Amino acid sequence: MAQPRVRIGDLLVNQGLIKEKQLMTALEEQKRSGKKIGKALIDLGFVTEQQMLEAMAGHFNYPYVDLVRFQLKNDLIIQLPETQARRFRAILLADQPDGYLVGMLDPLDLMAIDELQRHLKRPVHPAFVKEKELNDALDRAYRRTGEIASLATELEDELGSSTDFDLNELATTGESSEAPVVRMLQSIFEDAVQVRASDIHIEPDEGVLRVRLRIDGELQEQVMKEKRIASALVSRLKIMSGLDISEKRLPQDGRFNIRVMNKSIDVRLSTLPTPYGESVVMRLLDQSQGTLSMDKLGMPDDIRLRIETLIQRPHGMILVTGPTGSGKTTTLYSALTLLNKPEKKIITAEDPIEYRLPRITQVQVNTKVGLTFSSVLRTALRQDPDIILVGEMRDQETAEIGLRAAMTGHLVLSTLHTNDSISTAMRLIDMGCDAYLVASSLRAIVAQRLIRKICEYCAEPDQLSIQEKAWVKNISPASLDAPFIKGRGCHQCNNTGYSGRIGVYELLEMDEAMLDALRRNNASEFAKAANANPYYVSLTECAMSYARAGVTSVHEVFRISASLDERVAFTPPPPPAEPDNTPSTRQAVPEEGSKVKPTADTSGEISMDLDLPDFGDL
Repeated sequence: MAQPRVRIGDLLVNQGLIKEKQLMTALEEQKRSGKKIGKALIDLGFVTEQQMLEAMAGHFNYPYVDLVRFQLKNDLIIQLPETQARRFRAILLADQPDGYLVGMLDPLDLMAIDELQRHLKRPVHPAFVKEKELNDALDRAYRRTGEIASLATELEDELGSSTDFDLNELATTGESSEAPVVRMLQSIFEDAVQVRASDIHIEPDEGVLRVRLRIDGELQEQVMKEKRIASALVSRLKIMSGLDISEKRLPQDGRFNIRVMNKSIDVRLSTLPTPYGESVVMRLLDQSQGTLSMDKLGMPDDIRLRIETLIQRPHGMILVTGPTGSGKTTTLYSALTLLNKPEKKIITAEDPIEYRLPRITQVQVNTKVGLTFSSVLRTALRQDPDIILVGEMRDQETAEIGLRAAMTGHLVLSTLHTNDSISTAMRLIDMGCDAYLVASSLRAIVAQRLIRKICEYCAEPDQLSIQEKAWVKNISPASLDAPFIKGRGCHQCNNTGYSGRIGVYELLEMDEAMLDALRRNNASEFAKAANANPYYVSLTECAMSYARAGVTSVHEVFRISASLDERVAFTPPPPPAEPDNTPSTRQAVPEEGSKVKPTADTSGEISMDLDLPDFGDL
């Protein structure tokens, strides 16, 4: 039955959600901007979207469904083709005995309901849903995996029995190209953007082609049997990057920009020869998001405020360390954004330049023509800079020039690949830099990692195992009684239990005890002085604070701590005071000067049989 027409504004006024004066203001905004009255009321802050939808649902006797907490089923959703779902802004929610429950942005659109019923061949019962939740659910449900597999088959059929392909067709530019290779790459990029992937891996293997997406630090894989299409995909990507398509024996690096789903994506591409073809890895950078400010990085407030104070100093070197993909560059760009003032001259040497920043002189390193980090740094010092950013301390020459610049009145920011902040200072000395130079120039070291956040929609209490409790007790005894949680896995997080990532940081500021140990090149004394610093908090302790707060899980804390060799180490109990002649399976404590007989495990590594403590008190 046709529903009687009702004016949303009058409905909200009658239910006391808005006042008449607010309705008049919204009507004026509607005339000025052309928005619908409901959208105008929400944008003006007079009513929330949920309040409006619940009011309309109650008036028309339709249900309102919160898609965030509703358990969606992918096999049901895809029964409605994506084109129809996006055209009518609808999603299948439940298969009921009397028809389908369908979430719709406009349940009063009778023409859309008729079209849906004609296609589904069953009655449709509409429900109100939020616009953003609907779009997010559609993006998650309609992944491009099926489309990619179909295009892979089409591309292989086009190649035929020959291993050659038409380079002229591969060189076709523009999104209107109908070449299967172009459409397949477009689908891969769209799928990656939909699921917020940071990297795309295209890997030819023996008999198959693997396309893997890195989502929240973890790779998700799609395997296709059409291995022969790999060469066509790689050649097309090389053309887009301006690389040599005939060179398949050497690695190549390039970049290009692509527009996907109304977003400008900067793509950094790297190729690597393998026995089965060239492997390609692409890093995706969403340029439309811009750079983050320091207060949006997720740093603990005390660390952020201390870093903001440190970078305001006129000279000295500050290093950001961590593995690839840990967010070092993002932290440095955030610092530059804070320092970028008209009165400051900033020069950067980068490989590659990830974000273009106004007022900053950015130089792209090009080793092929001799434009290395060290040569750029030497020239930059003649450009009267106040602040210098070096993308990475890769060799002794670059490190020494940076340290001398920091000692002669410049603020130098850079990165280094080390496990933690304590090992970083000694790493500079190991690279060949003089100890006195490191001690005179180094001011602070920031070490960081990225850990996954628990999905807020499927979080539940986490019952730790005995081993996990022992590990937590070893590194943070006060955390044993904390109410830890984990993610069960749901539609919102693609059944991973995690959604998004957050940074874990440790900050080490140099004090006199540490600098004295550096001058003497004494690694053990430096580590001892660092751990004695009252302001030093390790990465593991920072991550554990997130676990106690319910932001991440103990498993994630263990994952980053294991990379730092901070696994729990069980200490054997002391030997009994008096001899015990009772037969025991415990290994005897060796006398001084005696040898301990090692046991070899199945992996061929040598291990020691040690006692384990009693966990009964846990």
